[in-house]
Amino acid sequence: MSSVRRWVVAMGVAAGVAALGALPGWGAERGPIRVGFIAPFSGPFAQNAKDMWEGVRQYFDEVGMQAGGRKIELISEDSWVEPAEALTKLRKLVERDQVHVAAGSLLAPSSYALLPYVEAQRVPFLSPISCADDVTQRRIGRWFVRVGWSCSQTLHPFGEYAYKVLGFRKVVGLGFDFAFGHESVGGFQRVFEENGGRIIQKLWAPANVADFAPYLAQIKRDADAVLGVFSGAAAIRLVKQYQEYGLKGRIALLGQGTLTDEHVLPSMGDEALGVVSALVYSATLDTPENRRFAKAFHSRANKSASYFAAMPYTAAKYIVEGIKAVGGDVENKERFLSALRAVQIGDDPRGPLVLDRWGNPDQNIYIRKVEKAGGRLQNTVIHTYPNVSQFWTYKPEEFLKHPVYDRDKFPGCRFCQ
Repeated sequence: MSSVRRWVVAMGVAAGVAALGALPGWGAERGPIRVGFIAPFSGPFAQNAKDMWEGVRQYFDEVGMQAGGRKIELISEDSWVEPAEALTKLRKLVERDQVHVAAGSLLAPSSYALLPYVEAQRVPFLSPISCADDVTQRRIGRWFVRVGWSCSQTLHPFGEYAYKVLGFRKVVGLGFDFAFGHESVGGFQRVFEENGGRIIQKLWAPANVADFAPYLAQIKRDADAVLGVFSGAAAIRLVKQYQEYGLKGRIALLGQGTLTDEHVLPSMGDEALGVVSALVYSATLDTPENRRFAKAFHSRANKSASYFAAMPYTAAKYIVEGIKAVGGDVENKERFLSALRAVQIGDDPRGPLVLDRWGNPDQNIYIRKVEKAGGRLQNTVIHTYPNVSQFWTYKPEEFLKHPVYDRDKFPGCRFCQ
């Protein structure tokens, strides 16, 4: 796959005038609006990136690759998995391609690496996937606009659900050994333990983990459940090996929603049945907007819509709405940024969302269970927590007095032995 892809759809001036009321020749004189997009098109998360790319392209194609009387040019770069590489590719998009706005990134550490550069360059950057908590909490950036979620946002309510509804009392955390895993397990742990549960063990695996046997062998057998925080090839591998190792049916497997998201679910078999997870999206959401989106995505990609497609689709919608709000004048950076932050979307595939004053969406969190329908696996929504804040039920000012959830210190594993 080429590291640079340019998609330009010509739009006549007359069509732009008729559709959007632009002044004759105005859009053509200013040239196209350049949108940069970075994702790990190679490496262990290539399938995630493929869905991201199809999702963002789908919305831009739906609006004819134009907004505010101007054409849109979409330029993408392969960020692989290293934060330094993501930064290098964003630099290229900003300094060489001179994009007006950028979006993308997948891994949480990349967001922490990109944030200082985004702020220094004063280029709007929309984050649809990377869920690094602190970029919308203690390290807030004006130019960094999150349209996805924070890592712990889904796991706070899931901690409550696991204790109160599923009845679990002892849980083992098993996740990626970087911010995504640390912050997800931390959010679950805090709420789960406040309700009376115990995290009795934490195990961490690298991004390129090839074999879960050493980790599965360590799991304490008195656990009620294991919380898995993985995506991509690692998610497929964990769910398969969990059954092969004889743990399925003995210790429940829970997941951050990416564990069984539709980007990997078609590659899983009955070993995934019964896995309960939490996420901001499911392809089974029965709303007019999601039905329309999922049908169009399936026609485009010949597969079920995934979270990794739905969130970039939303990012593209934010960009287009921001462009329209400023009449195409994206060169006025401050005005364009304000417009992006003011966008409110009530008909998104995932449901309604609105940015809080820290720049993270308040949105529904869905508890899903892998079931089989029509011979295919799906994430059936079994409960909805509406309008969830990144701060859960905590007061923001009190929440922010604590450090970001991390690997060892907060919250500490006081029930681990």
